[in-house]
Amino acid sequence: MKSNHPARLRFFGATDTVTGSRYLLESRDTRILVDCGLFQGYKRIRDRNRIPFPVAPGSIDAVLLTHAHLDHTGYVPALVRDGFTGPVYATHGTSELCKLLLPDSGHLQEEEARYADHRGSSVHVPALPVYTAADAVRSLNSFEPRDFDAPLEVGDGIEATFLPAGHILGAAQIHINVDGHSIHFTGDLGRADDPLMFPPRELEAADILVTESTYGNRRHPDQDAAAELGAVVSRVAKRGGVVMIAAFAVGRAETLMLHLSRLRRKHLIPDIPIYLNSPMAIDASYMYRQHPDEHRLLVDEFEDMYKLATMSRTADDSKLLNLRGGPMVIISASGMLTGGRILHHLEAYGPDPKNAIILSGFQAGGTRGADLAAGAKELRIYGQDVPIQAEVVQIEGFSAHADADEIIRWMHTADEAPHMTYITHGEPEASDALRRRIKRELGWNARVPEYLESVPLDKPL
Repeated sequence: MKSNHPARLRFFGATDTVTGSRYLLESRDTRILVDCGLFQGYKRIRDRNRIPFPVAPGSIDAVLLTHAHLDHTGYVPALVRDGFTGPVYATHGTSELCKLLLPDSGHLQEEEARYADHRGSSVHVPALPVYTAADAVRSLNSFEPRDFDAPLEVGDGIEATFLPAGHILGAAQIHINVDGHSIHFTGDLGRADDPLMFPPRELEAADILVTESTYGNRRHPDQDAAAELGAVVSRVAKRGGVVMIAAFAVGRAETLMLHLSRLRRKHLIPDIPIYLNSPMAIDASYMYRQHPDEHRLLVDEFEDMYKLATMSRTADDSKLLNLRGGPMVIISASGMLTGGRILHHLEAYGPDPKNAIILSGFQAGGTRGADLAAGAKELRIYGQDVPIQAEVVQIEGFSAHADADEIIRWMHTADEAPHMTYITHGEPEASDALRRRIKRELGWNARVPEYLESVPLDKPL
């Protein structure tokens, strides 16, 4: 049953974790869900995907999405399957990318369930996916794309506006006016000097700010990430090895291809084969080309990127790469080694010390990528313990997330302080570190909310 109490905000995700962004706004008889993400990482966190949604999905009037990454959108198919019938509002770029990401996520869920069945490792017989590819395809009918900077009525007395956030194609901050209160969601903030995307829009005045804190306790390294990438490619090529780059299919793959093409043009890396082995990343790259107003790339740079890499679409293409040997570069998903074709390449090339694995960004706790970054010498892949003797390099300078300093600088652009800032979407230590900086350097009220906590908008706690 919906509430007739004064407007309030409920935190259904992205608390004590960097995944599962879900925020419920309630105003009189209207419920708006901002982001509808999957929980990822540690099993105790992932298990939240399988418990009933905290309110009946059918009682939610609309969903607003900040951007397409699965930790912000990946639960939409389950929400629709379980009774949500309202619109899903997102920018055009986000809506287009979700056509790629959500069905693929459903397919992976089904694959994982089949594998659990084969191993007998599921408490369900048969093992059940969180949702299927068919569920995801059906959920796409709920999407209603919207423009940036165009106010949208989403309920009685509720107006929302999508504002550019940088980060990836279509990514938005969302500014909402509800019952005389204003609340601003950062989504995932991009970087001011990102080589691919334009910087995020400056912060508008708001009563309440809900901010991400992925890099809330870290600064991106000062060293040149492109130069670091070039050095790895060059030294591995000299020893005849394979460079496996774990990349997020949306955004990161494009950034890596851009840097590799620039390095090749300047003759800073050898002329060895480069493969983009991710159908989703290939399709996403073409989508970037359709939205030139959102990114910095010129037409000739796109041409260089596509000439640089051989696009590997089919499963057979992918399998052939594992027989080819080096020297070569393979860019493949997923970026945290949680699934995708990169795992097959790790099986084939990970045990050989002449090869290298590049982790091209943040690695959430509980993922294979985090284990590898921490020094793991073997990874559990498809039920087997695979020894990892390849060189491992983590290059966080490619991150499309603002770091702690950049978030603080962005907050300085606000004309006035929010009444309260809630720090979410970060590991506990990152969120708390950002909270301390906000209070110390800006003098703002700030705190980290609890999972399932509810706060009134007129008296934010």
